Amino acid sequence: MGSLAPSDLLSGPAASSELLRLVTCGSVDDGKSTLLGRLLYDTKQVMADQLEHVEEWSERRGDGYVNLALLTDGLRAEREQGITIDVAYRSFVTPTRRFQLADAPGHVQYTRNMVTGASTADVAVVLLDARKGVIEQTRRHTYISATLGIPHIVFAVNKMDLVDFDEARFREIDADLDDLSERLGVRDERAIPISALTGDNVVGRSERMPWWTGGTFLEHLERIEIAGDRDASHRRFPVQWVVRPMTDEHHDYRGYAGEIAGGEWRAGDEVVVLPSGLRTTVAAVETYDGPLEVGVPGQAVVVTVPDAIDVARGDMLCDPADQPVVAREVEATVCWMHERPVEPGARLAIKHTTRWSRAILDEIVSVLDVETFAQASADRLELNDLARVRLRLSAPLLVDPYATNRATGAFILVDEATNETVGAGMVVRAAA
Repeated sequence: MGSLAPSDLLSGPAASSELLRLVTCGSVDDGKSTLLGRLLYDTKQVMADQLEHVEEWSERRGDGYVNLALLTDGLRAEREQGITIDVAYRSFVTPTRRFQLADAPGHVQYTRNMVTGASTADVAVVLLDARKGVIEQTRRHTYISATLGIPHIVFAVNKMDLVDFDEARFREIDADLDDLSERLGVRDERAIPISALTGDNVVGRSERMPWWTGGTFLEHLERIEIAGDRDASHRRFPVQWVVRPMTDEHHDYRGYAGEIAGGEWRAGDEVVVLPSGLRTTVAAVETYDGPLEVGVPGQAVVVTVPDAIDVARGDMLCDPADQPVVAREVEATVCWMHERPVEPGARLAIKHTTRWSRAILDEIVSVLDVETFAQASADRLELNDLARVRLRLSAPLLVDPYATNRATGAFILVDEATNETVGAGMVVRAAA
């Protein structure tokens, strides 16, 4: 195979096409890394030197074949042990869409890494071994994906070659997945039979599964509609940076840089600045290329206002008629990410959008039993626990429920002594 230049991959219609963010998850040895390697290889986006390196490592490991999983297992420890430890990010393009892939670890002890990889995903790809069907990690990762509000879940029923591409086996697993999705309130799910090792039904259609007429794995990803997934109703703009050039030419310029977290933004919109409550209007919504007619969620912009008002990093511009909660107390679902347990009364730093506060862990309401989805009482949180907690804040945060807005409903918890991220949370409800 000849090598491809990066410019080749990003030329043509795909260069400006819509970006789809994927996270792949599932149990150990279900084939996540192999699937991503297969996608890269079959869409002809593997550089010649990369392929040579993979062939060398495959031979060194004694695999007996070109192990495409090594394209995404980037750490030396991963290649030697044959497991995914860290979240590996890869990108590729097709004529219709750009993709960013996050390969999350399958081991239970790396659940925190899976949460990290899934936090910005549009689609969760949950892999299953067709021989084993739905197991605990399937339930765990589907639950996390649903809790994180990932709008679309694709169940890749892998290793169909090891069950002789049997339709009855796939239909049995599909029925179990339908039941699981219904219990968890998954909005959009699809199960697709594949073999990542042999390439069946991944990029090209499989002649060994003529009973499957639902399209290939890649075709489904190209068809998923994500334009309506972000919050277009609630105007939210966390201020990341205050832009004041203070030059003679731009002496009166007042701009506020950040990423639009919700709603559509236009010149002339009335806004309130929180937490101060000051009101003004939008003079312009600008990018490096000039003013926009409308700014939408996910865009990095500068919002300018005509008034000399006090706006600082960490403030939020919002619709005066539809404001977030200026919260002093938060109830949230939290994934605890640190080896050291935490108990009620612990003091932590909390980062939400561009704003920091301090928090006290007031109460551990319950901890999830992933096997049964039952909530159990607990007097502390252990590594990878998924729990409902109540937090009391020293300074207000400007929050929405995570189910309404993923950007303004998410936060991280930080150990102030070590500056380590120890938890990730999703707001359920909040009070002033």
